[in-house]
Amino acid sequence: MRAQDSATDSEAIAVATGTETSPTPGTQAPPHTAPARRGTLLAALGVVAFSLTFPSTAWGLQSFGPWSLVALRSTLAALIAGCFLLAVRAPVPDRRHWAGLAVVAGGVVVGFPLLTTLALQTSTTSHAAVVVGLLPLTTAVLGSLRTGERPSRTFWVSAIAGAAVVIGFTVQQSGGALTSGDLYLFGALLVCAAGYTEGGRLARVMPGWQVIGWALILCLPFAVAGSAVALPLEPVHLTAHGVLGLVWVAAGSTFFGLYVWYKGMAEIGVPRASQLQLAQPLLTLAWSVLLLGEKVSAAAPLAAVAVLVCIAATQRTGRGRSRPAGEARTVRS
Repeated sequence: MRAQDSATDSEAIAVATGTETSPTPGTQAPPHTAPARRGTLLAALGVVAFSLTFPSTAWGLQSFGPWSLVALRSTLAALIAGCFLLAVRAPVPDRRHWAGLAVVAGGVVVGFPLLTTLALQTSTTSHAAVVVGLLPLTTAVLGSLRTGERPSRTFWVSAIAGAAVVIGFTVQQSGGALTSGDLYLFGALLVCAAGYTEGGRLARVMPGWQVIGWALILCLPFAVAGSAVALPLEPVHLTAHGVLGLVWVAAGSTFFGLYVWYKGMAEIGVPRASQLQLAQPLLTLAWSVLLLGEKVSAAAPLAAVAVLVCIAATQRTGRGRSRPAGEARTVRS
C-alpha cells in the first residue's frame, strides 16, 4: 500500500470498518490548529493570485493575441513547474491518475485561461469577475455529482438563486441578451469547476501542488506547439504592461496560485477552501478599478454581493448525505 494513499484516505478506512463513532450530522471534527492555519493561509494566497488573473490578462492582451497569450502562459508555467518537480525529484504519478490529471489540465490549464481570454476581448474585467463569481457554486455542484453526495433542498434553492442573479446581471449588462463573451465565461465556469473537482480528488492521493505541476507538464508539448503556430499569426506589440501581464498569469496565476491553492486545499479540504474563494469577485472588482481604471457600474458590486450570499447559504447547509457506508471508497493496496 502506498504510504500517501494510506495517510490521505484514512477517513475512508474509518467509514468502511464502521468501528469509529460517527460525528453528529452537520458537525466536523476540529482540525489541528497549525495545519489548519497554514492551509487557510495558502488557499487565501491562491485566491489573491486568482483575483489578479483578469486584470493581468487584460494587460497581456495589449501585447499578445489571445491564442498566443494562452499558449505562452501555459508554456512558461509548465517550465517553472518542471523545475520544481525536478528539484524535489517528485515521483511520476501512477497510470490510474493520468486521466484525472488530463481533466485538471483541460480545465484549469487550457480551458479556463483560453475561454476567459477570449471573453475579455469584449467583456470588462469587472463584468467577468461577477460572472465567474459563480465558480465556487459550480464547483460544489459538480463535486456533489462526482462524489455521489446528495445536497439538501436548501442547497439547491440557493444554487438556483445564485445562478439567477448571475444570468440576470449578464443579460442586463449586455443590453437584454447574452453576448459571445458571456458564453465564453459560462463555458469557462464549467471546465474550471471540473478541473477543481478532479484536482481536489487527486489531492487526496498525492501532494496537492504536484497535481497542478503534472497537469502543466502534460500540457507542455501542446503549449509549445501552440506558441509556435500562434505567434507568427497574431500581432505582437511588446509593452511593459503586456509583458508584466504575461509573467503574472504564467508564474502568478497559473503556477503559484494553483500551487498554493491545491496545497492549501489538501490541508483544509475542498469545502473550506471554496469558502475562501467567495472573496475573489470583490477582489477582482477592486483590482479592475486600481490597475485598469475601469468604472464599475452600481449593479456589479450588488450582483457580486448577492452571489456571495447565495453561495454562503449553500456552504451553511452542509455537504448533504453521502453515499452509504457500504459504498465507502476502497483504499488500494
